[in-house]
Amino acid sequence: MTQKERIREILACLDREYGTQYKCYLNHDNAWQLLIATILSAQCTDARVNIVTKDLFVKYPDLQAFADAKVSELEKDIYSTGFYHNKAVNIIGCAKELVEKYGGEVPSDLDSLTALPGVGRKTANVIRGNIYHEPSIVVDTHVKRISKKLGITKEDDPVKVEFDLMKKLPKDHWILYNIHIIQLGRTICKAPNPKCQECFLAHLCPQAAGRKGTSK
Repeated sequence: MTQKERIREILACLDREYGTQYKCYLNHDNAWQLLIATILSAQCTDARVNIVTKDLFVKYPDLQAFADAKVSELEKDIYSTGFYHNKAVNIIGCAKELVEKYGGEVPSDLDSLTALPGVGRKTANVIRGNIYHEPSIVVDTHVKRISKKLGITKEDDPVKVEFDLMKKLPKDHWILYNIHIIQLGRTICKAPNPKCQECFLAHLCPQAAGRKGTSK
């Protein structure tokens, strides 16, 4: 089986197991809420972010409220997400720029998004994929780790992983792949103890063979 054929079969198995509906794991009602939630999600679980944003988006109901926020107060509001100082500074800076430069609208193009404070390619692609439905590859820890295990990429740098996946995955699965792999990583292909014996992709995974009988 060629790599192209194996990737096609991997995607088919993921579709059968998890369906083909788009799902965002960060709760939001609009583009700017998702943008802020994604900034908060760096080095933090989506579950924790959702707990924090439940009250955060009530206290700060619009971008202007975030733009006017004091760093010290916002730090307290987002403390439990970790790296709270940098996140607070970036969120306030991002909100100010969106209000002043974009009239409160979140841009859709990659260059404009990544020019915002605290917004890298991962965050930008979350917005492009989930809000504007632009085919985008989001490389989080699950996607990077599991893509390497499956032999789809050999890269370590997230940007290189992104471009590698863009070359090897069909566009209609760019967003779905991230959704599926997050689910797989949270339930079966866990780090550091993947449940290879339970995995529906074990027959397609180069690393699974060596773990037979060792899954926990």
